Amino acid sequence: MEDGRTRRQEGGRLRTWLLGLLPLCIIAVAVAGLALLDGPGLTARNGPPAEELVVERTILGAGSIELVVRNQGPDPVALVQVAVNDAFVDFRTGEPEIGRLGSANVRITYPWVDGEAYEVTLLTSTGGVIAHEIPIAVTTPDPSGFIGLMTLLGTYVGVIPVAIGMLWLPWLRRVPPAWIRALMALTIGLLAWLAIDAALEGMEVADTGASGLGGAGLVAMGAVAAYLLLSGVHAWMAARPGRAGGHRLALLVSIGVGLHNLGEGLAIGSAYAVGALALGATLVVGFTIHNTTEGLAIVAPVSEERTSPPRLALLGLIAGGPAILGAWLGAATVQPAIAALLLGLGVGAIAQVMVQIAPSVRDHTGRLLHPVGIAGILAGMALMYATGLLT
Repeated sequence: MEDGRTRRQEGGRLRTWLLGLLPLCIIAVAVAGLALLDGPGLTARNGPPAEELVVERTILGAGSIELVVRNQGPDPVALVQVAVNDAFVDFRTGEPEIGRLGSANVRITYPWVDGEAYEVTLLTSTGGVIAHEIPIAVTTPDPSGFIGLMTLLGTYVGVIPVAIGMLWLPWLRRVPPAWIRALMALTIGLLAWLAIDAALEGMEVADTGASGLGGAGLVAMGAVAAYLLLSGVHAWMAARPGRAGGHRLALLVSIGVGLHNLGEGLAIGSAYAVGALALGATLVVGFTIHNTTEGLAIVAPVSEERTSPPRLALLGLIAGGPAILGAWLGAATVQPAIAALLLGLGVGAIAQVMVQIAPSVRDHTGRLLHPVGIAGILAGMALMYATGLLT
């Protein structure tokens, strides 16, 4: 009796799996048939080939201009001529033909002049023209020589400002309890501005790369992935005994701020790699003031709880350290699609942290958008905007 019931159950499970696999088998047969027939009707093309090259990077050396190009169109592209300011010049490329989503380095021999503007025109074998403008020609620094400088710069704009901002903790512990709600609302405003800034920067970076790799969609994908992953981390931490709510929030804020600072470091390193970053005292001071407010956002959740100095140091390192990593990656020429994805991760992480902080802003009636909360959120955004003007 038991054997018969077991066999019926196994047979039922087998039929369930077969029914689930049936659509996949039909799709596989259809694709195989289309491949065997060489895609009748699909390979026929009307009109000229669709050639879409995008210049992802410009490297200027002594007597040479090197372009890193990527084919974001459906058809392969072959370069036959290159012109600089309407004059044909000698060039070399390692790839005679660039396939879909493939990249190639185009090295142009040309005695460019420092500070001048140039227009580089790439001509394809089918007569297509791709124009690229160099607004101001300057020698591209060698990234292998300034890892130490990027470490120092990342420390200045990431680690040190966050550490300074965390020195507000003793003051926070002495203010009336009613102020904490306002400060948490201020924290949401600070984070909201960081999320907006990261999203806009991600869109801008995505536009400089090949749209075939995802473009702005990578920012959205990174945001969703970070939001879900951080939600999972929060659920895992909440399930562990002995983890206070304030410490969980502080850690989540540190992770969110750290991912934002990773994107900020990417921007700094990338700008320096192409010689477009002025490393003046004003810039360093501006970033320091701007990022100091992030330290306040980290310590606000633990203002009413006991926290050891090593834990505070770890939170500060999680928040500020990624700026150093971002500067390294940016100086080493991170691919625009990867940079857009990383910036999207920052957006999603910050959004999830804002959701976790929101309950601590509610008043005694349960309202989130009460006068004090609204004022705190707007004040946080205004503070980030004002300090951002210094960078």
